[in-house]
Amino acid sequence: MERVEVGFTSGGQQCAAWLYPPDGVPKPRPLVVMGHGMGGTREMGLDRYARRFAAAGMAVLVFDYRHFGASQGTPRQLLHIARQREDWRNAIAFARTLRGIDKTRIALWGTSFGGGHVLSIAPEDDYIAAVVAQVPFTSGWASGMAKGPLSFTKVATIATTDVLFGPLRRKPVRIKLAGRKRAAALMSAADVPEGYGRLAEESASWEPKVAARVAFPALFDAPGRRAKALKMPVFYAIAEHDSIAPPRPTLKAAARTKHAVVKRYPVGHFDLYFDDVFEQAVYDQTEFLVSVLRP
Repeated sequence: MERVEVGFTSGGQQCAAWLYPPDGVPKPRPLVVMGHGMGGTREMGLDRYARRFAAAGMAVLVFDYRHFGASQGTPRQLLHIARQREDWRNAIAFARTLRGIDKTRIALWGTSFGGGHVLSIAPEDDYIAAVVAQVPFTSGWASGMAKGPLSFTKVATIATTDVLFGPLRRKPVRIKLAGRKRAAALMSAADVPEGYGRLAEESASWEPKVAARVAFPALFDAPGRRAKALKMPVFYAIAEHDSIAPPRPTLKAAARTKHAVVKRYPVGHFDLYFDDVFEQAVYDQTEFLVSVLRP
């Protein structure tokens, strides 16, 4: 199918998006809204998932957050949790204006940091029909502790510098998104450089650093706490060897979710985007979405 370049307004700025029309499905159609994780863009692995969902009869909307990718927003590379969740709300509102879309059959699909976003905002909307949270960020504290004390201290130091001096110099102090264990990076583990780097190679607009100030709000963010408020079916794709979003708090969140489907994969955080693991994950997710988005 041919994806279409579209856009919507969020916070007075334009968010870039791709719209995938579904294959061979009469109107009205269900639609899946998709967003990436920390520092990611829509070009990083999401197209593969979107095309499979569209081939199964769903329309798909994949967007870039403000300050990232092809979307507007200055300063660039500002990772602001509240603004990204506002982008999600506006993406959903835009999806409901599209011709031929069933407004009652909107699903949310978020991966990693985006997985935390969808768990956080879905309880606000009674008309969200389903959620897919792939290797979701459910506990900032758990992710922070998984880094180890050396990396944690390095990140905190750079983040403090950004909080204190970034506004004065009118330019954020940036920090690396990805690094090896003990590195001064938001995501630091042995499998991060290769896994995240493989995704980054797919994006012409990706940049390796973001404003460091996000480290503090992310540390105390806990999307998993909203699990009990989720009334729609929720698919949790959990990587058992996840070094970025530890599986334990996600399993606890799933246990508190009224209609949870849990799939566990014996792999690391970035493996679900590639090769055989991707094939299994996209099959499981497509099967879930088709079943819950039926008229």
